[in-house]
Amino acid sequence: MRDLSAVLLDWYDVHARQMPWRVGPADRKAGVRPDPYAVWMSEIMLQQTTVAAVRDYHRKFMSIWPTVADLAAAEDADVMAAWAGLGYYARARNLLKCARTVVADHGGRFPDAYDDLLKLPGVGPYTAAAVAAIAFDRPETVVDGNVERVMARLYDIHDPLPGSKGILTEKARALTPPKRPGDYAQAVMDLGATICTPRSPACGICPWRDPCAARVAGTAAELPRKTPKKKTPTRHCSRSDGAWLLETRPESGLLGGMLGWPGSDWGDDPTPAPPLDADWVRLDAEARHTFTHFHLRLTIMTARVDMQARPTAGRFLSQADFSPAALPTAMRKVFDLAHVTLRDD
Repeated sequence: MRDLSAVLLDWYDVHARQMPWRVGPADRKAGVRPDPYAVWMSEIMLQQTTVAAVRDYHRKFMSIWPTVADLAAAEDADVMAAWAGLGYYARARNLLKCARTVVADHGGRFPDAYDDLLKLPGVGPYTAAAVAAIAFDRPETVVDGNVERVMARLYDIHDPLPGSKGILTEKARALTPPKRPGDYAQAVMDLGATICTPRSPACGICPWRDPCAARVAGTAAELPRKTPKKKTPTRHCSRSDGAWLLETRPESGLLGGMLGWPGSDWGDDPTPAPPLDADWVRLDAEARHTFTHFHLRLTIMTARVDMQARPTAGRFLSQADFSPAALPTAMRKVFDLAHVTLRDD
């Protein structure tokens, strides 16, 4: 097991990906330590999001709020606006809650132990293990989708996910070395992201080519197996767009705490509930957006109304106070469609 880990670390020393939040192997050997705040932020952002999408957001957040104390003192609306477009907005709310907890309860320093990290808002088992290993070099087992794929192929495990998660984690734990566990955790993830990829794995240049059981068996490309997903349902919603009539969505639920357009609940058969008496016009186009568990189709209603009117939902924002960039992606799609129509009128 240690030989496998050593081989992978030798590969990582040469081929490690460069990340804004990562301290490379050469710098780590020279004594440079990772910033736990930067590592934690990257792990929160990377939940359900690709590295390519996260790079610029991470740089932006670190430039605006360079320390956890800066983030803890930030206005909620500013953080949510900066997060717009990254998706899964509960992460942004937890980002603030966690930063404020670290400042209030830990003197502005992230705890270095897995159990203590796990108690922080928005930090689950994977994130706690990743921060403990990468930021503090704790010998924790870090298992993401890349690691699951690598383990399934290395040991030719055909039991489908998510049921096989336990055995894959045990295999990963057995390989985690006591020395350089942070570099090792990143090495396995890099291996999965660059060589042991979901499709067409580059087995010929893999550092674990010889011991890989799936390569020998010729089954690497079909692993890991996954339990078939249920059909993704489609939900509908009617959106009423003022110039500009917006609401802050409830803290709980999808797009919680974000700006949006007043409208009906998201369901199978929505009934429009206009927030004002007006001559509402339905646009021919509808905004479509896909979440993890369902497709959303937004019917858009527009009207020109007196801004002195009192809507039953939402509030008017002047052009000077409203920035489309503050909208989450689904709501931005509505804006783009409605804006073009009203401008042409």
